[in-house]
Amino acid sequence: QVQLVESGGGLVQAGGSLRLSCTTSERSFSSALVGWFRQGPGKEREFVAAVTRTGATHYADAAKGRFIISRDSAKNTVYLQMNSLKPEDTAVYYCAASRHAWTEDKRQYEYWGQGTQVTVST
Repeated sequence: QVQLVESGGGLVQAGGSLRLSCTTSERSFSSALVGWFRQGPGKEREFVAAVTRTGATHYADAAKGRFIISRDSAKNTVYLQMNSLKPEDTAVYYCAASRHAWTEDKRQYEYWGQGTQVTVST
């Protein structure tokens, strides 16, 4: 069973930045599609960003220009750098891994972390 562990969440003022990390001991992580999703209060879990095994990146419209996803294969870690944060970014952020080459459909991600809370204050 692949275990993903997120960290880096917290409370930040609007306009601030946070960097989330997702790590695992699973060696195959470096060749997996890894995505970040978020679930705000009373909302569905939604796609934020993903990095493919080839390093290609994909972003939701809400994340474009503000968030950057990256992978450090040596550390078996995927990061989500979040800049210019807004109150509407408040959510629990989840890291997930998939065997698919690329998808933003959360149902196609087999492995999930427990989530990390991000709260953006006004």
